[in-house]
Amino acid sequence: MQLRSDAIKRGLARAPHRSLLAADGLTDEELDRPLVAVVSAQNEVIPGHIHLQQIADAVKAGVRMAGGTPLQVNTIGVCDGIAMNHAGMRYSLTSREVIADSVECAVQGHQFDAMVLIPSCDKIVPGMLIAAARLDIPTILVSGGPMLAGRGRHGEQTDLNSLFDAVGQVTAGTMTEEECSWLEKTACPTCGSCSGMFTANSICCLAEALGIALPGNGTVPAVYSERIRLAKRAGMKVMELVEKNLTARQILTPAAIHNGMVLDMAFGGSTNTMLHLTAIAQAAGCPVTMDDWDRASAETPNIVRIAPAGPLHIQDLNDVGGVSAIIGELGRTGHLDLDAVTCHGTMAEWVAACPEPDGEVVRAVGDAYSPDGGLKVVRGNLAPDCGVVKKSAVAPEMWRHSGPARVFDSEEQACEAIFGGAIHPGDVVVIRYEGPAGGPGMREMLTPTSAICGMGLASSVALITDGRFSGASKGPCIGHVSPEAAAGGPIALVREGDTISIDIQAGTLTLDVDDDELARRRAAWQPPAPKYTTGVLSRYARLVTSADKGAYLS
Repeated sequence: MQLRSDAIKRGLARAPHRSLLAADGLTDEELDRPLVAVVSAQNEVIPGHIHLQQIADAVKAGVRMAGGTPLQVNTIGVCDGIAMNHAGMRYSLTSREVIADSVECAVQGHQFDAMVLIPSCDKIVPGMLIAAARLDIPTILVSGGPMLAGRGRHGEQTDLNSLFDAVGQVTAGTMTEEECSWLEKTACPTCGSCSGMFTANSICCLAEALGIALPGNGTVPAVYSERIRLAKRAGMKVMELVEKNLTARQILTPAAIHNGMVLDMAFGGSTNTMLHLTAIAQAAGCPVTMDDWDRASAETPNIVRIAPAGPLHIQDLNDVGGVSAIIGELGRTGHLDLDAVTCHGTMAEWVAACPEPDGEVVRAVGDAYSPDGGLKVVRGNLAPDCGVVKKSAVAPEMWRHSGPARVFDSEEQACEAIFGGAIHPGDVVVIRYEGPAGGPGMREMLTPTSAICGMGLASSVALITDGRFSGASKGPCIGHVSPEAAAGGPIALVREGDTISIDIQAGTLTLDVDDDELARRRAAWQPPAPKYTTGVLSRYARLVTSADKGAYLS
């Protein structure tokens, strides 16, 4: 069989190359086999990544069992929770592109025959999937798995978001600092990606629907032995893909992207998944638009509500069959493209083997929480291209809201006002100049959204931003407003006290200011000076596309 890696190991001219590979300790027998890149994002900062060396070792064992030669390379990662609410968050979304580039460089530079991707968290998973689409070689992704939920003093499940909410509750006087300290020590009890249907777990689950990860990837907890066995199976499976010459783009097809969007709507994942899957689809050569997302939302029932949309966590979904339980129900009711190819067979074959929904964690389509999806696209004169909201995590009484704009040109200004008691029931908080280019880096707004919730304002205050939200965010929060303020979008023209009207069910976001007045404001508007003139953020700000396009680099 002709292999890509022959370019570095066959023929007289490759004698220097073979000498260097021998210096790695590789035998002639190992060089005769396919070379598999085991791409790990292990580090000692991110809880979802601290254990990934164990996953990588299991993958390598699987590759060897199936007749391949695994070679490990590593890439970076940024923990969104630790980066939240300071300058570090500007580097989170930016890191997605750096990760994609680094994987491409390492794999192309050494002409690997296949790769197994080992991420866990937020930007690392989509960054690796973007690289997979670019490289188009046999590829499987296996994540490190989700964290177990914590336990509160009264037996309730807790998670990282419990801490962000607690800060607001302590500020409001509804929680003591001692109670907050208890949560601080117990809410994140194990390694793994944070335990709700936050961004990391959302995209790890979507990798299953995309067909590039084995069933269980998104839900088997990090601390379960089954996670090690899954990693070994991934290593063996990638060797099957090499034999079949089944490459990433043969899996990441329009049918797969459709199935990913449908699953996203069914479980109401993080709004970040709309950003990431749009960028992955672009890299795979099958781009999607906000109209496609809108259509998927309208046609897909919301049948799962995991934290922050409900009290349950990823381990509870795993206990009833994981993503397979959702896939089975969606497939049997005609919502999926059953012709899609996965790394383990066709979608039709997978659906046939899936369990029935349990009725509590995963509902039947006929008993859905909502006939439409958990995520919603909104548009209007304030967001001509798009805004997005996690509808399933918004109380129905806030699906419609109208109130005065409270305008802030940074997250820090908004947080100061919220914690200082300057935001009142009925207000619409507007945080702008936090978009992909204007931020730069499109920071997540978990601190202000959690502060609003923790201070008891989630049923009376809305938040709108050209930034984005953590998957842990809940309440009437509309992000990804496009065009962004730095590009002169209408959000840049909002003034303190303007009335903003939101109708989530209708999908509208309206600034109640007449066109003539907006034209006058637009004529007077001046673009802000770049916040960074050197380094990665400067390059990112110059090259990044808008949020509705997926915020990829042009």
